Amino acid sequence: MKAKLSNQDTFTIGLMLFALFLGAGNMIFPPALGQAAGENIWVAIAGFLFTGVGLPLLGVTAIGLTGGSLNDIASKVHPVFGLTFTAVLYLAIGPLFGIPRTGTVAFEIGVVPFLGESTNPTGLPLLLYTIVFFGITFLVALNPTRLVDRVGKFLTPMLILVLGSLIVGAFVNPPGSLSAPSPNYENGVFFKGFLDGYLTMDAIAALVFGIVVIKAVNDRGVTDRKTVSLAVLKAGMIAAVGLTAIYLSLAYIGATSLDLVGKADNGGEILSHVASYLFGSFGTALLGTAITFACLTTSVGLVTACGEYFSKAYPKLSYKVVILLVTLFSAFVANLGLTQLITFTVPVLIAIYPVAIVLIFLTFINYAIPVHNYVYRGAILLTILISIPNAIEGAGLVEFGFLHALPLYSEGVGWLIPAVAGGLIGFIMLQYNQKK
Repeated sequence: MKAKLSNQDTFTIGLMLFALFLGAGNMIFPPALGQAAGENIWVAIAGFLFTGVGLPLLGVTAIGLTGGSLNDIASKVHPVFGLTFTAVLYLAIGPLFGIPRTGTVAFEIGVVPFLGESTNPTGLPLLLYTIVFFGITFLVALNPTRLVDRVGKFLTPMLILVLGSLIVGAFVNPPGSLSAPSPNYENGVFFKGFLDGYLTMDAIAALVFGIVVIKAVNDRGVTDRKTVSLAVLKAGMIAAVGLTAIYLSLAYIGATSLDLVGKADNGGEILSHVASYLFGSFGTALLGTAITFACLTTSVGLVTACGEYFSKAYPKLSYKVVILLVTLFSAFVANLGLTQLITFTVPVLIAIYPVAIVLIFLTFINYAIPVHNYVYRGAILLTILISIPNAIEGAGLVEFGFLHALPLYSEGVGWLIPAVAGGLIGFIMLQYNQKK
């Protein structure tokens, strides 16, 4: 048993975590945000970094501090809530949204630029591609034991090299100047970026990937809880630095792309055009190859996580059966197309992201000062009572006029003050019951 990880092992695990995060959404949303924000890019990206980098780092660290799992954290509210919320998060980052998106992004950047204008990309080409993509995902997920080393030592450096070339090229020979912001990014820019960071799904993915990092540390002979927590934090910081650099650069590329690309439907379209502008068809092919590997890595990581969780939660389902069902369903959902998939994803993330954020912060508070489950219940209950109606409004189904009176509701974080109030109510109830 080792006393601590070597610097090389820590760096390798950090790169692995960076690669697991740097998948589908991380590639396409910063350029799209940049193009929409234009001259307001730096304020928008600050909000995006808060939810797209800061919260994932906190999420991974929270799992490292507890030494447990997402279910352990969520069960502090109630065991039934723990099982339910954990299953919901796994389904969201898994077969409902996260895994299908890896296939559609890889297709959008790696294949669509080479299709003829008369070809319908969301028809037969997408179907054939997703069959191959998720078939490979299934085969690799059957035996993912060497995923950490392969990703950390080989695939991630290749991806960084390709993206670095694109970023340097775009700064040396920018496709255009900063454009005027779109109407949505003229006011409340920070909070708009904050909400766009939800789309990466990395804060909720962090609650799943945290256990992967802990296992990677344990596999190297380090089992002391405090040492493992520190190793997880260091790996998370390595991933956070890498993500920040990539996001800032891709957002800037998007902010200068309007003259070259026009108004794009998604960030994948922006990256493909910029790669072609800088390096021709070779650059487009190289970018497509690198991003395909990145998306495939994330897909395998998510499929593996879903397989391990659901096979343990429901022992009658074997790991092999679970990952087969997950990959088949993901391939089906992926054929909706990238733009349509993003549209469906937003309301669900508006509902569950605030709950995940509150759980992360409660975990840190509980680590410093033990927190009773009354506080957990009060904070989570009031968060849910705001986030779910907010999501329903976001889907355009029903308007809840009374919610608009909440502070910060128009900025998309109307759940924040109710969450604090719910925690305080839970604390007061605890004090009252203890005095009886």
